[in-house]
Amino acid sequence: MVVLWVVLAIVVLGALWLVGAYNGLVKINVRVDEAWSDITVQMKRRADLIPNLVNTVKGYAKHEKGVFEKVTQLRSAPLDAKTVGEAAKAENQFTGALKSLFAVAENYPDLKADKNFMDLQNQLVDTENKIQAARRFYNGAVRTLNTKVKVFPTNLFASMLGFKEREFFEVEDRATIEEPVEVNFDDK
Repeated sequence: MVVLWVVLAIVVLGALWLVGAYNGLVKINVRVDEAWSDITVQMKRRADLIPNLVNTVKGYAKHEKGVFEKVTQLRSAPLDAKTVGEAAKAENQFTGALKSLFAVAENYPDLKADKNFMDLQNQLVDTENKIQAARRFYNGAVRTLNTKVKVFPTNLFASMLGFKEREFFEVEDRATIEEPVEVNFDDK
């Protein structure tokens, strides 16, 4: 009889642990989804700001058409990405184009003093900071989920229940974002 109670206690404790581990994985998975949603919200906000910024700069620098077209073309690419890796690649390309736009703005003192431009630039800087914070939150949630999916004994059943490692939102080409943009006006 004692053996039966011990076996029953072990089964009940094992089931409780399994339920707790499953619920923990679900919570972390939802946190990762929420963090990704935060990133896309901020990228959408930035994409909505870009046309206003481009139009403001266009008024001062009409001959910089190529820069404007590239920024406009790339502004929604991060939102259109299907995977985290594609989003990171699109982010890198967009960041480079945006640097070019600000490099153009540097050559127009009247533009830099324009209240609308300054306001848009401040909003964009604020949005970029929010994107970076959202990326850090996302990557932290992914780290927690990936660790949980990999560690023993959770790894024994995590994949059977549909929990998989998630991809970090990383910069694909660090040189793209670390190098200053070179703009040459001598050829015009």
